[in-house]
Amino acid sequence: MAPSLSEPFSDSSVLIDFVINQGNGVKGLSEMGLKALPKQYIQPLEERMCMTNVQAQESIPIIDMSNPNDPEVEKSICEAASKWGFFQIVNHDVPVEVLENVKNATYKFFGLAAEVKNKYSKEHSLSNNVRFGTSFTPQAEKALEWKDYLSLFYVSEEEAFALWPSVCREQVLDYMRKSEVVIKQLLKVLMKGLNVNEIDETKESLLMGSMRANLNYYPKCPNPELTVGVGRHSDVSTLTILLQDEIGGLFVRGNDGDNWIHVPPIKGSLVINVGDALQIMSNGKYKSVEHRVVANGSNNRISVPIFVNPRPSDMIGSLPELIENGEKPIYKQVLYSDYVKHFFRKAHDGKKTVAFAEL
Repeated sequence: MAPSLSEPFSDSSVLIDFVINQGNGVKGLSEMGLKALPKQYIQPLEERMCMTNVQAQESIPIIDMSNPNDPEVEKSICEAASKWGFFQIVNHDVPVEVLENVKNATYKFFGLAAEVKNKYSKEHSLSNNVRFGTSFTPQAEKALEWKDYLSLFYVSEEEAFALWPSVCREQVLDYMRKSEVVIKQLLKVLMKGLNVNEIDETKESLLMGSMRANLNYYPKCPNPELTVGVGRHSDVSTLTILLQDEIGGLFVRGNDGDNWIHVPPIKGSLVINVGDALQIMSNGKYKSVEHRVVANGSNNRISVPIFVNPRPSDMIGSLPELIENGEKPIYKQVLYSDYVKHFFRKAHDGKKTVAFAEL
């Protein structure tokens, strides 16, 4: 039951019921044709995107992966991970039709009726590994974010076939499978840049022992300048592989710390970013950088990140190879699941999570 349109959401409990409990999400709000943004989404001034702080002439590196073993390509990848924390790759090994299929499947999932999507919500999902939700951590946020998502933590093909929504299951699995080649190429190069020349099974499972895909939906928004699609944060992953559509809206913190750089959509490209786990394991050589997504007043936007992570039971810290080579560790060993819980316990707050692991 949609609230009346005069002053529909002055009462927060009515909004929470409509958006979260009934599974309408912000997509449901967007489709009501609201003339003004509900007050629960109005961000404090310091969290809104100020377009005067955007460096229009700057862009993150774009790296051609057609020959990933070329020493110049390897050098570009390590430099991008050290200096920017973000780069785009083109001519990689993930077929364009796989990317198109997963984008179409994302639209299909979010096009389902609210009561169908709601079967995958925190309250109703059969597993913590499958979660439909909205915003980031609504119970911890002073202001909500203008985004709905479906989060799919990969355990096995059997579990995915049993529990993931049928409308997007095969397309997401295919995207994850095909991306694995690229993930391994990138991690091999990044480890080589740290003089870790062999990735054995133990090291591979530490770097990429678990994976999660998110289908993100950012619907059209009234007063987009007053809210955010996603607030300032860095990822807790080893690496994030992001497929974005043609709309744009992802911004990355620039090297000078005050400005933001837009990551322009390039058809067929993937955006790669270093996560906190890799910053910690590289002893700070590779940078996990703050990023955010703005809301859009005229278009719906989707994105599909794959988060490549250690396993929850892994201890992460500065890699022993680096310490044996005489580097002073700047991070302690922390249980990865504790690190992730710390991240999800609070609202997005820039780069503060990584302090949890500092010595």
